[in-house]
Amino acid sequence: MDSTYHRFTELFQQLGLASDTRSIQEFLTRHSPLHPSLRLENAPFWSEAQSSLLRDEILLDADWAEIVDQLNATLRGSEGQ
Repeated sequence: MDSTYHRFTELFQQLGLASDTRSIQEFLTRHSPLHPSLRLENAPFWSEAQSSLLRDEILLDADWAEIVDQLNATLRGSEGQ
């Protein structure tokens, strides 16, 4: 089993987004909170390619799935709950 641990910076790089701390914080602030009924990959701010990447990582339970789940929780304001 691959126990690779990915960080937000790496996920944002995979998504083709600015990955410095300030840019990530601005992204999270701008897009939070995500409506409870909206699936992360269906949020309107993703491109088609970004949406596909997020969906595939979760469906395949890939090594990126944990950090995608963390992004989902953070955008919903439940990262510490």
